Amino acid sequence: MGSWLEAIVLGVVQGLTEFLPISSSAHIRIVSTLFGTGEDPGAAFTAILQLGTETAVLIYFLPDIAHIVSSWVKALFGRIPRNDPNAKLGWFIILGSVPIVVLGLLFKNQIETTFRSLWIVAGTLIVFGIVLGIADVLGRRTRRLRDMTVPHAVFFGLAQSLALVPGVSRSGATIALGRAIGYERPAAARYSFLLAIPAVFGSGVYELYDSLKHRSPMVFDWAQTGVATVVAGVVGFGVIAFLMRYISKGSFIPFVVYRVLLGVAIIVLLLTGVLSPA
Repeated sequence: MGSWLEAIVLGVVQGLTEFLPISSSAHIRIVSTLFGTGEDPGAAFTAILQLGTETAVLIYFLPDIAHIVSSWVKALFGRIPRNDPNAKLGWFIILGSVPIVVLGLLFKNQIETTFRSLWIVAGTLIVFGIVLGIADVLGRRTRRLRDMTVPHAVFFGLAQSLALVPGVSRSGATIALGRAIGYERPAAARYSFLLAIPAVFGSGVYELYDSLKHRSPMVFDWAQTGVATVVAGVVGFGVIAFLMRYISKGSFIPFVVYRVLLGVAIIVLLLTGVLSPA
């Protein structure tokens, strides 16, 4: 059983890394391996922690979410034009959430076992870090959310589904895709956060239900998991505020460099036996 200190530390790590394009699941996996007993807290614990950080998204983007939901409902019942920008954005978020739901169910076993190998984490940190850097530098930087189309929504959804593999980063994958097809940094980041809400809440609630139903053994008890989730949400809110200010002028290159260095460090630690991959 994990300690209270480890649970709180992992909550802080989740909050710090969920929204930055550096992969929260990779950091949870790495820190838990280095901490104390070195037990992997598992995909279920990670998914439940994300309920905290996504609550931070709901609070921070509440005006946007309220407009989108209100417009979507009004358009659905014909009270406003169906091509209203916010109503369309609601449909795009629904459409973009389908791939990660389907692939998450199809590959649930691999996500909870094979994909959590630190060899895979190291490789995805490096590869997708480089992809993010190339996309950020070469992106045309002209499109905004009002320019979203059905194909773009599908592409964003497929990019988000890559985050089922620890090390990829949900925000990193979707932002890289957005930059690659010409969206401005703030637009790509904002849509990445909004798109994550249905998928992450769905995953967290499902894992919570599954753990309760099957009484699955967990590294942390429910009290520790609950406190860690609250900590993740509070820290995550601050990170969102920072990132949305930063990307208005700054680039993603510092995150790319960090990802590559971290991936290389993990490989060195694995080769020297300091870390175990499983």
